[in-house]
Amino acid sequence: MQLTGSEIVIECLKEQGVDTVFGYPGGTILNIYDELYKHSDEITHYLSSHEQGAAHAADGYARSTGKVGVCFATSGPGATNLITGIATAYMDSIPVVFITANVAKPMLGTDGFQEIDIVGATMPMTKHNFIVKDVKTLADTLRRAFKIAQSGRKGPVLVDITKDATAEKCEYKPAKPEEILPDMSRVKAEDIMKAVAMINESKKPIVLLGGGAAWSEAQHEIIELVKLIDAPVCDTLMGKGAFPGENDLYLGMIGMHGTKAANLAVTECDLLITIGARFSDRVTGNKKKFAKNAKVIHIDIDDAEINKNIRSNASVVGDAKEVLKLINTSVKPSKKSAWVNHILGYKYDMPLAYNKEKLTGPMVIETLYKLTKGDAIITTEVGQHQMWAAQYYKYKQPKQLLTSGGLGTMGYGLGASIGAKIANPDKTVINIAGDGCFRMNMNEIATATRYDVPIIQVVINNHVLGMVRQWQNLFYDQRYSYTTLKDKVDFCKLAQAMGAEALKITKPEECEKVLKKAIKMNKPVLVECVIEEDDKVFPMVAPGAAISEVFDESDLANK
Repeated sequence: MQLTGSEIVIECLKEQGVDTVFGYPGGTILNIYDELYKHSDEITHYLSSHEQGAAHAADGYARSTGKVGVCFATSGPGATNLITGIATAYMDSIPVVFITANVAKPMLGTDGFQEIDIVGATMPMTKHNFIVKDVKTLADTLRRAFKIAQSGRKGPVLVDITKDATAEKCEYKPAKPEEILPDMSRVKAEDIMKAVAMINESKKPIVLLGGGAAWSEAQHEIIELVKLIDAPVCDTLMGKGAFPGENDLYLGMIGMHGTKAANLAVTECDLLITIGARFSDRVTGNKKKFAKNAKVIHIDIDDAEINKNIRSNASVVGDAKEVLKLINTSVKPSKKSAWVNHILGYKYDMPLAYNKEKLTGPMVIETLYKLTKGDAIITTEVGQHQMWAAQYYKYKQPKQLLTSGGLGTMGYGLGASIGAKIANPDKTVINIAGDGCFRMNMNEIATATRYDVPIIQVVINNHVLGMVRQWQNLFYDQRYSYTTLKDKVDFCKLAQAMGAEALKITKPEECEKVLKKAIKMNKPVLVECVIEEDDKVFPMVAPGAAISEVFDESDLANK
């Protein structure tokens, strides 16, 4: 049958099972939006307040479901406003298909109104991207985009379509989506057996989980491995939920703001079994001193990550869930009581701690954990509040913590929370922000109220850029260069002006009562929590130091 390019876009989305799209219209993409209008009973479109908000909403939708998120934007500034969202998804391996439109083919290269080379601009931050100038290639390109986004190491794909290609007609043949199977093409039997032999020989193993472990949904296989070999577990920020945070063998997060137990365990282990982590600088600290007593097994879907940052003694390239199934059938069950007791001693003797006599970020997070029984989806912005959310909320499952780990995008969480709540209407969804981050994309509160999406926006307000100020306090002789935000902004009034409910917490005794009320409202609601400006995230590893040199407030006091 003969269809226009715009009709083909909508038909291809329906082929892929897409029923939700986030975006913002404009001149070059009008044909697609006109066609979308005719299919509003099949595909629901959510209009954001800014294209970046739409990008983050599509990302949050994808992270919380495992499905491909979809985002629309027009040419020029519409497309460039997506770039931070695209880069955020790329750094964290999130499958989102971004569909933009461009000027008509004859106008390309003329610097026409709102013309931009978005394919060239996004090439370094997409898994793949395309420009479609001929309607005859459109359907196959869109199908390829969805396959690429989901295959192997997931990631964002951009498809830019010239406006004339959205209007021209060609023959369209429906097709079923290709089945996406776990990538095991590079798994070698000898790699599996080498890893198994190292595990069987180990006396002091530690399991380190990254985002790949969470994305592969390997939690059952991870639990089985941990039981078989009696190994404590730690994770990166992106690996939260791959192993239950309530499990006794869970040590917490590793790295710059990791627990003392996790950092010391990795320093002392003789085998580090790393699953789906890329050994970023915030995880390893001083790479020359990282896990210096250990052999390293690295399991990852992407062979480019093997030996990129930390040398491994054995590696397996493949889907973590399927690789662990093979390993678990061959490792010998063993008990390592002395090692486990030693490491758990760190956990219980050096726990996370905070002052419970005043309102703090950790108090807010722990209260949310208690009230939601650990079942909420938590999104965050970036900074101190993000680290507190990683430290003090115990995640039971993958896809519970949605946060910008690789790029560290301030302004990510609110849009992501909207996407996550739309995808998971029966879940409590809470975005944790600092006052600095909330300013970045706070206009998306208007999106939540427009569609009555009942997210809970928590603003931990210390009137400063908290994480940057913490560095200035500890490492820059308290020179607070442009990190103080003591102005006249009233976040509660702002939220009310955009149609949301608003509550405020200033004292510890108000915390549980107010947060309980916010959760029960089932409406878009902002909760402002006013804390002291110099509260810090501890433990901490200084830049360039080994993770074994982790310190907290008591260590500073005793110096």
